Amino acid sequence: MAESNTADNPRSLAWVVNAVKGWVERCGAVWVQAQIIEVTRRSSPTQFLTLRDPIEAISASATCHRRVLDAAGPIESGMTVTALIRPTVWSRTGRLSFEISEITPTGEGQLLAQLERRKRLLEAEGLFDATLHKPIPVLPRGIGLIAGASSDAERDVQRHATLRWPAARFVVRNTRVQGPMAAQQIIAALADLDADPTVDVIVIARGGGALEDLLPFSDEALVRAVYTTRTPVVSAIGHERDNPILDLVADLRASTPTDAGKLIVPDAAEQSQAVETARTRLRQAVTRFIDVEMAHLAQIRSRPVMVNPATTLDIAVEKLDATLKRLRLATNRALDAESRDVNHMLERVRAMSPKATLDRGYAILADTQGGSITSVNDTDIRANLLVYLSDGTLGVTVDSLDRRTPNRPTFQEDS
Repeated sequence: MAESNTADNPRSLAWVVNAVKGWVERCGAVWVQAQIIEVTRRSSPTQFLTLRDPIEAISASATCHRRVLDAAGPIESGMTVTALIRPTVWSRTGRLSFEISEITPTGEGQLLAQLERRKRLLEAEGLFDATLHKPIPVLPRGIGLIAGASSDAERDVQRHATLRWPAARFVVRNTRVQGPMAAQQIIAALADLDADPTVDVIVIARGGGALEDLLPFSDEALVRAVYTTRTPVVSAIGHERDNPILDLVADLRASTPTDAGKLIVPDAAEQSQAVETARTRLRQAVTRFIDVEMAHLAQIRSRPVMVNPATTLDIAVEKLDATLKRLRLATNRALDAESRDVNHMLERVRAMSPKATLDRGYAILADTQGGSITSVNDTDIRANLLVYLSDGTLGVTVDSLDRRTPNRPTFQEDS
């Protein structure tokens, strides 16, 4: 028998919370339609959401695993979803919450999920690679414009472009801009303008609208057609908050048609001012250059060589004369020294020559064949000899030979 619950025998709060938890969780899972008020994404596996009844002012907290949220596609605040929820009670706080095991966007949320899947597919193929975007020409010869007939978008692009550059020339192709036929008409107009050699840039423009109205500008065929165009494409769809897939593949995204008109042509007034500024800077630069060169020229002209060019020549002549004088002196000194050396050598040669010896009274004996007689043993009695003196030659005959060493006669040299 269960214990009675009285003031003297109270239950614990934990017992009550656990009892309520058991009763609530026996309700099981149920499919509900609700609006998401808040999504709190965390690094942990458990994610937190706040759900609200779309009719009644009732809201509730919910949790789900990150895999469940990722599988549902882009889930954002304000979306309506269908979710499989199971009620539970947090034991520590006693707070009622719901665990979500499945969640599916409905209505606009479903469309957003489809667009997100399409976007991921095209991105994986590289269609959104910014490095492949074609540059927008600075001053296009012709501007292709795809817009609804007589639409505000058409007028805004043309008006703001011509305000900036009055000579802007437009080639307009009017198409449907919403509904099932819009994408195909835009693709056909795009191909027509891309084939026109006078069109340098193409603008696809439309005003704002609901998500369903802008679906043609997220059409896969249109996105692929823009990717393959030769001509740069500018996307100008809706307002700043609108982001069709066309924005990602276009070579330039304009936030509005008005913004597109400002982006595709330069501002004539700004360009004129820039040209005038450049001319002023160029004029100043040329003036500074001329001033510097004139100052440099004046400095050169003020040098002595320029004031009196002959001065430099005179200095050079003086240096040459001085050099020649030094050269003559050095040459004379060298010749004098060499002359003295030659004279000394001549004196030594003369002193050593036979002629000098003969001049001092000596004689040279030789036989008739020219052989030198240096000893009494070199001749015989009655031999004919030649006596060479300093001034001539004597022919003599040997009368006697004395092999003893005679006393050498002493000759007195001429003073």
